Amino acid sequence: MSNSVFQSVIVQLKDISDRTFGVIDSEGRVVSCTNVTLLGEHWVDAAITVASAGDAIVTCGQKTFKAMLSNANYFEYAVFCSGDDANAHSFCALAHIALNDAKAFYEEKHDRPTFVKNIIMDNILPGDIYIRAKELHFTTDALRAVFLVRQIGHAEVAAVDILSSQLTDRLQDFVLNINESDIAVVKQITPKTTSEDLERMAQAMADTLKNELSVKTVIGIGTIAEHLRDLADSYKEAQTAIEVGKVFDTEKTIINYEYLGIGRLIYQLPTTLCEIFLTEVFKKNSIDSLDQETLFTINKFFENNLNVSETSRKLFVHRNTLVYRLEKIKKLTGLDLRQFDHAIVFKVALMVRKYLDSREIR
Repeated sequence: MSNSVFQSVIVQLKDISDRTFGVIDSEGRVVSCTNVTLLGEHWVDAAITVASAGDAIVTCGQKTFKAMLSNANYFEYAVFCSGDDANAHSFCALAHIALNDAKAFYEEKHDRPTFVKNIIMDNILPGDIYIRAKELHFTTDALRAVFLVRQIGHAEVAAVDILSSQLTDRLQDFVLNINESDIAVVKQITPKTTSEDLERMAQAMADTLKNELSVKTVIGIGTIAEHLRDLADSYKEAQTAIEVGKVFDTEKTIINYEYLGIGRLIYQLPTTLCEIFLTEVFKKNSIDSLDQETLFTINKFFENNLNVSETSRKLFVHRNTLVYRLEKIKKLTGLDLRQFDHAIVFKVALMVRKYLDSREIR
């Protein structure tokens, strides 16, 4: 944030009153003031008082302060007015409006992270992306990857700073606070970057947050954006990856949108269509007629690529026992899992049931 933006507004406040107006940063240093002799002074007590007050107007040392909060509700700057009377409160509130608007306008036009965040959140018109990118000297057609880091359980505000400290190029890579639990990481990559490389990057982020803050995370990875305007789609894909992963890959903490497969298609289907599908597939008996042991056997059979011998070995049962169980499943459902087409239908049906259970529709 350029302090000259504050100073240009502060100078105009001289005409409102003979009071002294100014701005301090989060450390209490005076960065802008109508009384230039105060510039550079360090008011530690004022910074502590403002930081503990949220967005309320407070007084300290015969001055009145009101914080200007960041998008993540952090105290970045505070407006102050000399005096601690009712008029000082009113003047401070008015100055806060003027300076906060100036700050927001500056960030919208000149702050690179804000620009990137506006893109991924669809808060900027496509035509304006080119104009802003030129103003901010962005390369529009560079390859970029979008990661959505979601903190599970408890969230730490320091997570943004921790991830930011891992960036190697702060002009091209961005860590953006989305909400209390979600952080978007946008990284410029090379044409040689593979999906495995992206997953390693995501794992490094997860490990860092776990080691530094004891925070558990799940990370979604969108497809590579070939242009700035594609960042919004990549971010939505990262969101989808996490949501689909919660249903179909509950053990995974790094989920790549490219590898969602059938789960992605099922997740986008209307629930009524899914219910109809289950009814049509299991004409003889409901899928709920299968007990846990049978379902466990089926999943093991799928995990071992429909190989009867390998599955029986993993289950520690005789081959004939497994064949008997498969025959039993065939009688119950009408599907012979040893046939590839039947196995595919059954696998999709199990996933559809998972999806419906996640929506609490059955």
